[in-house]
Amino acid sequence: MALKSALDLGIADAIHGNGGTATLPQIVSRVTLHPSKIPCLRRLMRVLTATGIFFSRAHLCAHTVTPASQLLVGTPSLTPFMSLVLHGIYVSPFLGLGTWLQHEHSDPSLFEMTHGQTAWDLNDRNPTFGALFNEGMVCDSSFIMDIVIKECGDVFRGLSSLIDVAGGLGGAAQSISKAFPHVTCSVLDLPHVVAKAASSTSANVKYVAGDMFESIPPGNAILLKWVLHDWSDADCVKILKNCRKAIPPRDAGGKVIVLDMVIGAGSSNIKHKETQVLFDLFIMFVNGAERDEQEWKKIIFEAGFSDYKIIPVLGVRSIIKIYP
Repeated sequence: MALKSALDLGIADAIHGNGGTATLPQIVSRVTLHPSKIPCLRRLMRVLTATGIFFSRAHLCAHTVTPASQLLVGTPSLTPFMSLVLHGIYVSPFLGLGTWLQHEHSDPSLFEMTHGQTAWDLNDRNPTFGALFNEGMVCDSSFIMDIVIKECGDVFRGLSSLIDVAGGLGGAAQSISKAFPHVTCSVLDLPHVVAKAASSTSANVKYVAGDMFESIPPGNAILLKWVLHDWSDADCVKILKNCRKAIPPRDAGGKVIVLDMVIGAGSSNIKHKETQVLFDLFIMFVNGAERDEQEWKKIIFEAGFSDYKIIPVLGVRSIIKIYP
């Protein structure tokens, strides 16, 4: 909540706009804050400094941005994504976590128990929150795909076509299309999502209305960016089986490219591991799961694939290449 208040006030932008270092009075001059709350802001900044969001220059009585808070500065930034995951609609279900754990797993998700509808239904029925969700997902796609293309561009080389499954407004597909214009990219999503998608700015990106649980259009490769963590093992197997039907054999270049977390993969840094397990708890509110390698292996082979390779180069996320 301290981080959420920093986003609401625009504290990172205030410090950045002051040359990267700002005293408390300088921060106050750049944010909307009641003068009586200045002592409270001092306490808030103490928390944000202790947790590494900002750095304190004690000899100057000032604060500076850190690599973490630098990600919240300017446009584009990760502020829309962080504003989404810290929104009261997403946070409030966890107040009932203890009660939910006493119910059978087949009962409604934690999100449904709190709001009386699924997260996807709420996105559709609440235009304001739906817009926040879309902005957060586009923001995340822009951030992560920039890293994917720079660090792991080889996964897209040699492809002639790619289907971005459950790709929403197409942020990931747009990034791939710009970096690899020879790859014809299509975004598959539900009809009402496709209807909201703006006309593509790239001739190589198309939008296809459909349901990944029913069928997936044929393509050289399938992209699943932060999709499978929303679903149970059984649902993931259904999705992956449809992916397998849509791609050619491995010797013809067929593969599924998954961008998701693999718990335990990558850096052994304690904050890295902490973030992975916290996201696993977070995604439980829609009955989703972040998986370790053995859990991924189980659903991959159950879906009929023959091999996979994990590339842990995306911070707490990884690329998983899955082969038929």
